[in-house]
Amino acid sequence: MQTKITTISPIDGSVYVERELASGPMIEQALDKAEQARKIWRSTSLSERIELLNKALGYLVDQADEIGQELTYQMGRPIRYTPFEIKGGFQERAKYMTKIAPEVLADIELENSGEFQRFIRKEPIGTVLVLAPWNYPYLTSVNVIWPALLTGNTVLLKHAEQTPLCAERYAEAFAAAGLPEGVFQFLHLSHEQVAHVIADRRISYVAFTGSVNGGKAIQQAVGNRFITAGLELGGKDPAYVREDANLEQAIENLVDGAFFNSGQSCCGVERIYVHESHFKRFVEGAVELTKTYVLDNPLLPETTLGPMVRQSAAAFAQQQIERAVKKGAKPLVDPRFFVHHQPDTPYMAPQILIDVDHKMDVMRTESFAPVVGIMPVKGDAEAIQLMNDSPYGLTASVWTQDVEQAIQIGDQLETGTCFMNRCDYLDPALAWTGVKHSGKGYTLSSLGFGALTQSKSFHLRLPKS
Repeated sequence: MQTKITTISPIDGSVYVERELASGPMIEQALDKAEQARKIWRSTSLSERIELLNKALGYLVDQADEIGQELTYQMGRPIRYTPFEIKGGFQERAKYMTKIAPEVLADIELENSGEFQRFIRKEPIGTVLVLAPWNYPYLTSVNVIWPALLTGNTVLLKHAEQTPLCAERYAEAFAAAGLPEGVFQFLHLSHEQVAHVIADRRISYVAFTGSVNGGKAIQQAVGNRFITAGLELGGKDPAYVREDANLEQAIENLVDGAFFNSGQSCCGVERIYVHESHFKRFVEGAVELTKTYVLDNPLLPETTLGPMVRQSAAAFAQQQIERAVKKGAKPLVDPRFFVHHQPDTPYMAPQILIDVDHKMDVMRTESFAPVVGIMPVKGDAEAIQLMNDSPYGLTASVWTQDVEQAIQIGDQLETGTCFMNRCDYLDPALAWTGVKHSGKGYTLSSLGFGALTQSKSFHLRLPKS
């Protein structure tokens, strides 16, 4: 039986973190604390909650460089980028959700007659269980943790075994800010223990980011209770470069969208469809830009491409490439160009494939790796058909100078977000959501508060004067 978690650093295969799993009594104590803290926290004014959360945010931003270094050790992203997970996207999302909270959480006042007063009040739903992944451990978790706490919920966080220190950093920040005991807690748990916690009556909502199979397990676990789960799952996100696209802009952004974080992003670009008139130039430009990446130890400041999270992940992607090549795909990047590419390790060179089609799983199954397939298309109709030919639907991007055409194409795409001339970005003012196997529910934007609140209607007959 599993009794501890061990984080193997992809940098050199050494043990970086070891933690004991929570015991049964520890789990019970955490659930009980959360239950008791709910009454205190929901009665705390929103202005006071905001003040405390701003202090916690300031603590994390102040520690961003140190947090970035330990994040690099845990999951391998180059250290030139990891501090900006806190300084950049995390801070942006936390500030935005805090800014809109007073308006979004205010009572909905209805027109009142002289006889009745009516309004809808948004109350916290209870205790929120957040199950967070390793690839963007702060960016994914803040999407739920911040609005949940702003709303007056208590939060229980279980982080991926690869990044357990992230949960501990959250706890440090909230303790330093002065949140009441029990409002935020974390537990290191096994999969079996997670199922046990979900089954507990004191859990009111589950937010999960991870694989499709993991999402199915969560959905099954909540199915026996009258609660819901928000699921952000996989992606095989497409891009379409139209005939009128700014080619230089498209190449620069799509190569970055495919290879940043070693391709380990749920909304990373995994397949590209290019108008046949631009195909040759686009591919040549993409290959040229890819060769400027520096694959090396992510602790070195010049490194722009670090190792994948583990050897098995790199092996999965390499097998996808090999199967595609056997079916006729052509790889355009010689891995030997990257001197630190090491077979049978997490250090995987980026790869661009052409002569691909949808009979190859590299164009159908999530790679979560620095590999992208590129296909020529004759026009919009073919691009739309291919972009929708996927079990996933998280984001899609259209590269064009025609806004109306981008919207028209976006209307036909089966996706949660449609970009024009950008990709691989979460705007906190917009709902983050997926369709098909990419999940269900919403985070961020004003809609991101919806699943974290329970609406209560007040219908008051006024006393006669």
